Amino acid sequence: ARGVVTGLTLTHGRGHLLRACYEGISFGIRQILEMFDDAEAPVTRAVGVGGGLRSPVWAQALSDITGRTQLMPEQSIGASYGDALLAAIGTGLVPSDTDWAKIAKEIPPRAEHRELYDELYRTWLELYPATRAQVHRLGELT
Repeated sequence: ARGVVTGLTLTHGRGHLLRACYEGISFGIRQILEMFDDAEAPVTRAVGVGGGLRSPVWAQALSDITGRTQLMPEQSIGASYGDALLAAIGTGLVPSDTDWAKIAKEIPPRAEHRELYDELYRTWLELYPATRAQVHRLGELT
């Protein structure tokens, strides 16, 4: 996977780049959630897992950008934990209704950030088609 960072100036530092990564990934998650909504298969529960979401900045940005409350479980090991649970359910070691994600905290979206993130999201949606050829060409060169 490759990406593009746009809008950088000399006043931006490492923290801005990290936040841009958080926001870009969150915009991608929002796009996927909207596809589920459009397919009339809405995602009704968002449980944040994995190392990255231990960052309160990313967890809040994800909530703000998607407009959905992030449920943060007590156990946030991530994919390996989920894989083990699915294997245990599949082999009958645990029942399929096992509640593996006991929620420790909820992170609601902040309404005051919605308008800005909606505008940034619309711009983000335009970026891939506008830069696709250049990104693929760069990928061939490096």
